[in-house]
Amino acid sequence: MFAAENGLKGDPRLQGISEAIRVVPHFPKPGIMFQDITTLLLDHKAFKDTVDIFVDRYRDMDISVVAGVEARGFMFGPAIALAIGAKFVPLRKPRKLPGKVISEAYELEYGTDCLEMHVGAVERGERAIVIDDLVATGGTLSAAIRLLERSEAEVVECACVIGLREVKGQCRLNGKPLYILVEPRQIENCC
Repeated sequence: MFAAENGLKGDPRLQGISEAIRVVPHFPKPGIMFQDITTLLLDHKAFKDTVDIFVDRYRDMDISVVAGVEARGFMFGPAIALAIGAKFVPLRKPRKLPGKVISEAYELEYGTDCLEMHVGAVERGERAIVIDDLVATGGTLSAAIRLLERSEAEVVECACVIGLREVKGQCRLNGKPLYILVEPRQIENCC
């Protein structure tokens, strides 16, 4: 569900967030319109508005875990966690965490990848949200959900700054709601 369809229709913050995201054509390969959130992070107001919208949504949902997907989920997750009184749990790529971990593999368009989480980072019954910058196919979010559920957490929702109107992998999220702030921007008359 898009924020504009859930009480924020016409909210100027959403337009500011969208406009703060730079579109880089043909990166990392031809045909890709890369949504660069680093420019959003440079815009204090747009960055704050992004965090505030997520905080407003999750403040009263009894969330105890904000799980951020490496690496861009790390940019939003800790601020959201602090503001709602939850802990932040990093979901990392393989061999990045120093302790004992549990892993969850997932399929990419051309290959596989894996997310890892420290054993004991999440406890049975904790209510969690998963945060990332962008959702396209849903593969990474699906792996994050499975990882948290293996620790017996209740995944309440996934949240992304940017998402396609028709997420190709929505069915991969096993019925978990998906909250998206803005659609990907396009460049007029590009290339």
